[in-house]
Amino acid sequence: METKRNKTILWGLVLIAAFSALSLGAEGIAEATGQTLLMTVLKKGTVYALLAVSMNLLNGFTGLFSLGQAGFMLIGAYAYAILTIPVAKRAGVYQYYDGGIVQFSIPEVFSGVFGDLVGGVIGMVLTLVICGLLAAFFGWLIGLPVLRLKSDYLAIATLGFAEIIRTFIQYESFAPLTNGSNTLRQYPTFKHLYPYVIIVGLCILGIVLLVNSTYGRAFKAIRDDEIAAEAMGINLAKHKMLSFIISSFFAGVGGGLLAMYMSSVQAKGFTVAMTYEILLMVVIGGIGSISGSIIASYLFIGCSEWWLRFLDDPSNNPGGLKLLAPGFRMVVFSVFIMIVVLFFRKGIMGEREFPDLFRQRLKRTKKEAVEK
Repeated sequence: METKRNKTILWGLVLIAAFSALSLGAEGIAEATGQTLLMTVLKKGTVYALLAVSMNLLNGFTGLFSLGQAGFMLIGAYAYAILTIPVAKRAGVYQYYDGGIVQFSIPEVFSGVFGDLVGGVIGMVLTLVICGLLAAFFGWLIGLPVLRLKSDYLAIATLGFAEIIRTFIQYESFAPLTNGSNTLRQYPTFKHLYPYVIIVGLCILGIVLLVNSTYGRAFKAIRDDEIAAEAMGINLAKHKMLSFIISSFFAGVGGGLLAMYMSSVQAKGFTVAMTYEILLMVVIGGIGSISGSIIASYLFIGCSEWWLRFLDDPSNNPGGLKLLAPGFRMVVFSVFIMIVVLFFRKGIMGEREFPDLFRQRLKRTKKEAVEK
C-alpha cells in the first residue's frame, strides 16, 4: 500500500511538471497567434477542474447530493480579495466605507520579509490556504444540521445555505468588511497559466490520494450502501462530515483561484447557476471519475467560451457572418449536452480513470497476442 501511494505521488508530480511545461508552451502560442480565448479556456478550465473534482468527491464518491458549492466558492473568492488588496488601494475599493475595516494585505506582509516577488507569491498561496480553511469551517457549521438529511432534502438545504451566505455578504452591516454589493478589485493575481496548473494539480493529487486511502474506501462504501457500511463499523456521521469539509476546503481554494482569474469579485455572480454548471461537468465526465471531471471541465469551458462563438459572434466567424442571434450558441451547446447525456448514460468516463483504460488496453493486447 505504501509503495502504491508513493508511485501515485511520483506520477502525480511528474504530470504536474509536464503540464506546467506545456502551459508555458501554450502561453507562447497564444501570444504569438493572438488567441486570447485559448488562455481564457485553459485558465478557467483549470480552475473549474478543481471545483468539479471537489464536488465529485462529495456527490460521486460519498453519494451526498449537495448544491452548496457556489456558497463555498464565494467564501473563498471574497476571503482572497479582502486579504490581498494592497493597503494603498483600499480607500479606492472601499470608497463608501472609509477603506474598510481590514487594513493589511497578506502578500505585502510577506513582501516586506522575502521581497516583492517571493514574498508576494508566498502571501498569495498562503491566502489561498486560508480561503480553503474558512470555507471548510463554514462547511463544518453547515454540515452539523444538514448532513442528517438525505437525497433531495440535503440538496435543498445546502442550496438554501449557499443563498444565505450570498445574502449575508451583500448585507449592508457587513459592508465595511465585504464592500456590500460593490465590486472587490485591484488585488494581485497570477498572470501566467502554470501557477494555476501547479496549485490545481497538487490539490487534485491530494484528492486522488484521499480517494485511494482507507477514508476513500469508506466514502465509497457509504455511497453504495449506508446500512452495510455502518454494519461494517464505519462511522457514518464522521465520514460524511469529513467528506463535506474536505470538499468545502477545495471549493474555497477554487473560489480564490476563480477570483484571481476574474480579477474582480461581486457576490451577485455566485448564483445557483454556477453550482449547476459544476454539477453538469461532474455528470458529463462521469459521477465517481476524477479523470472524467477534469476532461468535462475543459470541454465545457471550451465549448461555452470559445469553440461555438462563431455561431453568434461575427468577429469569431471566418466569413464575418452572423449565423444566429446573440446567445443562441448556448442553445446549440445545450443540444450537444443532451446528446452526450443520451449516448453516454454514465458520462464520458463512467467510474473509470485513465490508468484503468491503460490497464484494459494492456490486457486486451496481451489476450490478442496469446490468441495468435
